[in-house]
Amino acid sequence: MQLRKVTAASAAVLALALTATACGSDKEDGGSGDGKKITIGIKIDQPGLGLKTPDGKYTGFDVDVATYVAKELGYDAKDIVFKETKSADRETAIERGDVKFIAATYSINDERLQKVDFAGPYLLAHQDILVRADDDSIKSPADLNKKKLCSVTGSTSAKNVKDKLAPKADLQEFGGYSECLTGLENKVVDALTTDDSILAGFASQQNFQGKFKLAGFKMTNENYGIGLKKGDADLKKKIDAALTKMVSDGAWDKAVKDNFGPANYKNEPAPKIGNIVK
Repeated sequence: MQLRKVTAASAAVLALALTATACGSDKEDGGSGDGKKITIGIKIDQPGLGLKTPDGKYTGFDVDVATYVAKELGYDAKDIVFKETKSADRETAIERGDVKFIAATYSINDERLQKVDFAGPYLLAHQDILVRADDDSIKSPADLNKKKLCSVTGSTSAKNVKDKLAPKADLQEFGGYSECLTGLENKVVDALTTDDSILAGFASQQNFQGKFKLAGFKMTNENYGIGLKKGDADLKKKIDAALTKMVSDGAWDKAVKDNFGPANYKNEPAPKIGNIVK
């Protein structure tokens, strides 16, 4: 009788342990690759870079880079949880631990380096503007003075224009690039400014082809990096190694062609890890 009690108790303990193990399988493993989940911050409204499609899939260059890096860290595609991170929320998401890392057109700059660390860079873009195809009034950045210029909250692009190029521009800041694009199409704003890679992605969408054009201003150099928690040197080293491998094995070139090819985007060559172009 006593033996049956002990056996029943042991079975209960074993069942509890198995339940705890199963419940814990959805937690991150910090890159050890033991089959647990990893949460990665991306944009979900940027065609060609980070886009969530109506069927719930994620596409774009940043998504391909993040997926490749995650695989090198030991995660299969099914183990990745993509989380939208708007420009204004990226540092907070990293500091709070909401994401393991962020691949979301995240330009490396001194201000951000005070709060987070970066691996990379993995793409060199340039700030440009998108205007309506029939608008020939903006021939240089100075022509943006007194024009309605749209960008997103938290982006460095608008600050660059206001501080250095067109201080009298009427800046309109929205929550996402899609809102700016709608405003541009409806003539609520005159131009949308951000990186040429992002603008090319929007302009290449089938429903927008022929409506917009890139001005061709290389106003700044934007070094896209992968943002991660400050002081996590081990993770940074692993991500840098993954990015280096992505370039060397041809996967980087393939991702560029797959995502930017339709827009005829003239990308820069893959940057060397740690080489920040000023």
